[in-house]
Amino acid sequence: MDATQLKSKLEPLLRAEPESFRIRVHRAISWLARAEAAMDDPDVRFVLLWIAFNAAYAREFGHEQSERDQVRGFFEKLLAIDGGRRIHQLLFQRYTGPIRTLVDNRYLFEPFWRAVRDHDSSSRWETAFNDAKKAAMFAATGNDTLKLVSIVMDRLYVLRNQLVHGGATYTSKVNRQQVADGVALLADIVPLVIDLMIDGHHIDFGEIEYPVIPSS
Repeated sequence: MDATQLKSKLEPLLRAEPESFRIRVHRAISWLARAEAAMDDPDVRFVLLWIAFNAAYAREFGHEQSERDQVRGFFEKLLAIDGGRRIHQLLFQRYTGPIRTLVDNRYLFEPFWRAVRDHDSSSRWETAFNDAKKAAMFAATGNDTLKLVSIVMDRLYVLRNQLVHGGATYTSKVNRQQVADGVALLADIVPLVIDLMIDGHHIDFGEIEYPVIPSS
């Protein structure tokens, strides 16, 4: 579904659901619509799609809860209402190749960059990298959708950091494939996420971090 279709699907719920849910989904759809208008600019499109995803899942959380934990908890809720196993089919049938490429890419593995920054010449990051690849393989062969989607989003989060924090050159030739794969995945994952949220509108997705403040 595209942004226009999702907006129409959300329409009947606008008066019935809690304000936090309405604003959360409305914001996500607005950024998805903008991303759909940036078809010829992969870098910008990736960032816009990530903002749409962030609008969908972000909530207030304490210092003890990491971004990774929050994303995992969000997908746990979505998988519980995904009766048609649409997330599973997306990952295990349509994107096995791009996912393997992302998982095998050390430049999308945060411990690699930590080792570079710390001038750590040990093989600790490499051991962790190989363990993470094995975990992804076991998740794929074991049909563990939650584990696999968590690993995929973790890799995409590193790519998000590179782009949003200026850690990559705009339209750089050195990271074209990972951006292309990331855009393709997010372009399918984000609308599906929003669609499942609307289907599961009875689920508590939490309070939004930046509510609308009425003007005085």
